[in-house]
Amino acid sequence: MLQSSAPSGDTPTAIRPADAPPALSPVVRPGTLADLDALLALETRVFASDRISRRSFRALLAAPTAAFLVAEAPGSDEPPRLLGYAALLFRAGTGLARLYSIAVSPEAAGRGIGRLLLAEAEALAFARERIALRLEVREDNARAIALYKASGYRPVGRTLGYYADHATALRFEKVLKGKRPVETGVPYYEQTTDFTCGSCCLMMALARDKPGFVMEPVAEIRLWREATTIFMMSGPGGCEPYGLAVAAHEAGLEASIHVSEAGDLFLEGVRTPAKRHVMALAQEDFRRRAEAHAIPVVVEPFSLDTLRAHLKSGGTAAVLISGWHMFGKKVPHWVLAHGDDGAHIVVHDPWVERERGETIADAASLPIPHATFDRIARFGKVGLRAAVFLAKRAAA
Repeated sequence: MLQSSAPSGDTPTAIRPADAPPALSPVVRPGTLADLDALLALETRVFASDRISRRSFRALLAAPTAAFLVAEAPGSDEPPRLLGYAALLFRAGTGLARLYSIAVSPEAAGRGIGRLLLAEAEALAFARERIALRLEVREDNARAIALYKASGYRPVGRTLGYYADHATALRFEKVLKGKRPVETGVPYYEQTTDFTCGSCCLMMALARDKPGFVMEPVAEIRLWREATTIFMMSGPGGCEPYGLAVAAHEAGLEASIHVSEAGDLFLEGVRTPAKRHVMALAQEDFRRRAEAHAIPVVVEPFSLDTLRAHLKSGGTAAVLISGWHMFGKKVPHWVLAHGDDGAHIVVHDPWVERERGETIADAASLPIPHATFDRIARFGKVGLRAAVFLAKRAAA
């Protein structure tokens, strides 16, 4: 389970009381594998549960998508005494960082170490061109919550039963640069299977624009069945653009299809002739139904300007990307674009890479720089560009 970024107890250090010991002036530096034993010892002393294991510490210290900061006591200690640490996660291709964990040794509590580590973590995230830093904190950790609020963090969510003892977590966010986060009112939903990213994108759009629609697993599977290609390279099929548009139309949304090529899609990696034949028939059915519904089809790569204009009008868009850019797997993957802050496309990614310690905070409202989004919004050797533009249906 994910380590709390602000566990209960005396860590991280919150606002220093007047009678607290004077602040230290520790050395803050990047953590390395040489710190492994000291980090593990500190973790054991500070946290009663939700501890990071030695194996996880080692993996995080070596991961290019993570960073550690450690605070050492000043003086000539041999070896220097570890006063605290902060661990950050960076989702590839986005403008987002997350404070994965922060800890301060009990003897250093009240001396400003937590505040210093938090400031250094923000500076590191800023240096890596992240526009926002997110974190989770126990709802009963008043001292840590006070620190985060005093440091400019705003509440963005609440997760029941997040910790090992089933305590509730509050989610906070701080904008490090750029404008305030785009507020579009589109709720987030995490996919419950490996293959329902497309239907989850559609559910999130429906949840905002279709009164009374409820996001839940039965609807997730139903919409997947209505939009799937039936097969993929292995396992159950994913959703395809014509199928998503037809399902969106029949569910009550306006939809338009944008694809860079006509005809059958996603067949290049399917080796079994029988599977290719069934997929082709399924896609032909979607194309006929899209035509019967008079769903607009634009057979050319959509431009970033076209997408931004659609988002500015209040619409959303299910956009095909390569999973390689987001979580290192060469699979087609759908994300829901729902905002634009002038420099970033803001997306909900229904996939949460929990094996890497991610939570919903790493996947909801991801700010992706325009140039990066333009580069990753394609799939396969042919560079297929596909999106389904969605909007609330006008009242009759």
